[in-house]
Amino acid sequence: MPQSNVIILTDPESDFSLHQNRVTVLPIQGEYSRDKLMLQRIRSYITFLDIRLEKLSQEQGRITHFIFSDSDIAVIDDLGQIFEKYQDFHVALTFRNNKDQPLNSGFIAVRGTRDGILRARTFLQKVLEVYSSKYMKASRMLGDQLALFWVIKSDASFDAKRFSKAQAFIKEIGGASVLFLPCATYNWTPPEGAGQFHGMPLDVKVVHFKGSRKRLMLEAWNYFSSSADISDMLCLILKSGRTKYDF
Repeated sequence: MPQSNVIILTDPESDFSLHQNRVTVLPIQGEYSRDKLMLQRIRSYITFLDIRLEKLSQEQGRITHFIFSDSDIAVIDDLGQIFEKYQDFHVALTFRNNKDQPLNSGFIAVRGTRDGILRARTFLQKVLEVYSSKYMKASRMLGDQLALFWVIKSDASFDAKRFSKAQAFIKEIGGASVLFLPCATYNWTPPEGAGQFHGMPLDVKVVHFKGSRKRLMLEAWNYFSSSADISDMLCLILKSGRTKYDF
């Protein structure tokens, strides 16, 4: 996505010496202690959306969509088509067939219209409230995902069985139109545990280097940049070995 802009949300104390086109650093005040890092991330997302709302009136109708992602994610295809193909959603999440943790918070897309930003902000505010009241004692990296799922399943009409099929769908949740995208395409990571590999999707658009796979990020990206062959890049990741402690 060569025309996209990258904005790094971080704490004010961190020093990023970056000199790249279309990359900016946005420091946000907050609590960045290890036990509150995921909680702060949601707060930072909300703060960012507030900033965008203020700027929207100054940009005279220009619409810019947003994707919040973990820092261990590589985008290997154009994600702009999400906003064109599914034109009625406000916020997008990725799901997998996992009974207790079907949602992964490493990828959240927001439509850049005023209505989209407002509804996404309200949705994330609800997630923040649930996190703060119910999941502060959860594992450091899981509280936001548990809170996300709680907000979704609290809608009486939602059928969690839809997570068993890797097909995109849209559902109205708390006043926001939520697009659910399969992790197999939009948030893919190799299966966990030896002997658990059941095939490799060839339509992957986002690779998530969870857990110990972070060590592969630079090598995989350089390999992909030189060969432009996605299947070869994914094979490189797979043959490096897998662990069963990723989440």
